[in-house]
Amino acid sequence: MTLSSAQRLTATLYGYAFLDDFVLLYPVYALLFADTGLTVWQISSLFATWSLTGVLLEIPSGAWADAVSRRLLLWIGPLLTAAGFTLWVLVPSYWAFALGFVLWGAKGALGSGALEALVYEELDRLGAADRYGRVMGRARAAGLVAVMASMALAGPVFAFGGYPAAGVASVAACLLTAAVATRFPEHRTADSGAKSGEGWVRPLRAGLAEARGDRSVRAALLLVPAVTAVWGALDEYTPLLVRDTGVAENAVSHWLLLIWAGATVGGLLAGPAQRLGRGGFAGILAGSALALAAGAAARTPAGIALVALAFCGFQLASVLADARLQETIEGTGRATLTSVAGVGTDLATVAVFGAYAAVGSVTSHSAAFALSAVPYLLTALIVAAGRNAAGTAARTPEATARR
Repeated sequence: MTLSSAQRLTATLYGYAFLDDFVLLYPVYALLFADTGLTVWQISSLFATWSLTGVLLEIPSGAWADAVSRRLLLWIGPLLTAAGFTLWVLVPSYWAFALGFVLWGAKGALGSGALEALVYEELDRLGAADRYGRVMGRARAAGLVAVMASMALAGPVFAFGGYPAAGVASVAACLLTAAVATRFPEHRTADSGAKSGEGWVRPLRAGLAEARGDRSVRAALLLVPAVTAVWGALDEYTPLLVRDTGVAENAVSHWLLLIWAGATVGGLLAGPAQRLGRGGFAGILAGSALALAAGAAARTPAGIALVALAFCGFQLASVLADARLQETIEGTGRATLTSVAGVGTDLATVAVFGAYAAVGSVTSHSAAFALSAVPYLLTALIVAAGRNAAGTAARTPEATARR
């Protein structure tokens, strides 16, 4: 592995991940919407527009990333978000917010799949594909550190210049993200289908054909949303869970930082944990699920530490699931299949939102969080059962004869 090449790739990735999430509008954009006069239903419709845009564009953008330069998509995306944030600050209104979320959703779709595919294939070219989990885990940790930094800085910046100051800082971060993305190394040519005029259709067909023909690819595609969707949705409700433990309103953010810190540590543990087999992976899911259930059921501030531990495990499992998917894909449709997993995650997340609303409206946030551990326990059992089945198959006479 060439040290300088690896350093350029990882330094660019970590810088990109940090700047991409260093958005000072994150902690205050809901307040901006409310202060503009939007109703709760209008704000909810904005979030739905954001999610719907990502779902609709995810797979086509992944196929496009396989057909053209992935680096191109990675620097175009932040420019779209910068335009959206500019609209929010200059002409705050419902339709400006909606257009901004469409642009933000498009940016997310362009980067999802393209980033993972570019990093994996560049590492593979350097003979270091086995380091993918470690590298992406650190990248996700860098993004979470950026979120915590933006939460810490948003208050002083907002006090200094209000929404315009937070918006200008966010636009600047987007522009810097695009600039950093141009530094990504990329040693691949556009797909031959693009040259022949088929555009993104050919890589889309190739990726879906691989998923249909390879059971291990299908299993890896299903594992990503199974691991990522539930805790990704629960993150939106963590302030409500913390508040219900009885802490003061002004202390909620401090406990949220503990949860974010847990998720950050989970990303950093991805390298060593990548050596774990199915049994270890199932153990991570089961242990994290039990920590989530116990921490939420405690309904005390001390229980939030267990929730942070659970989020640590879920973040770790999410990185490992992504690494397993990348290792399983062998064809040219890497970004396409990664985007398929992203769509599965988005749809599952929407389902979790609905389930949480149904449970939380008749019980409590602690009960809803505790019940959310059940899907992880089921996934852990399925993964463990798959391990046992694989071990049994390896011991059959037919398998022995093939060795």
